[in-house]
Amino acid sequence: MPDVAPVITVVVIAMVLKYVKVTQLLIIYGNLILFNYERFVDLRKHRNQMEKLSIQEEEAMQAIWQCNEGYIKDFLDAMTEPKPPYTTLASTVKNLERKQFVTSKKIGNSFRYKAAIKEEDYKKRFMSGFVNDYFENSYKNLVAFFAKDKKISASELKEIINLIENPKP
Repeated sequence: MPDVAPVITVVVIAMVLKYVKVTQLLIIYGNLILFNYERFVDLRKHRNQMEKLSIQEEEAMQAIWQCNEGYIKDFLDAMTEPKPPYTTLASTVKNLERKQFVTSKKIGNSFRYKAAIKEEDYKKRFMSGFVNDYFENSYKNLVAFFAKDKKISASELKEIINLIENPKP
């Protein structure tokens, strides 16, 4: 019988460091095999970030948030032109469900969908990840970037300072 102690140690270390889920590990004859290597991600770096949505997924989420809950047709009606085909939107919403951004409830032969995450929470997490990835987790660097390229005026900066000094409840 092979010695499995090193394998168990690697599994425990991987779990502690949150590199992979236990379901992504397969132990055969004492060898550790990652059988889903393309999904291997260092989760320490992304633990406070949610999965980034594609433009198509974000557009679908905008319609879902606007409707609060509904069927694919409701979301399609809420979208602006050019609207995607029904089947494309249905596939996109299924992907959002798989990613746990929406939940569904079967009613008859149809599914009624509802956002599993609030729009405000998505924006906060997305911006937090964006600032972390592109501006070294510094909002000062973000504002400096826009100021340097003259994308933000002095009056807008004063408004931002006023919002910081006098936050609205």
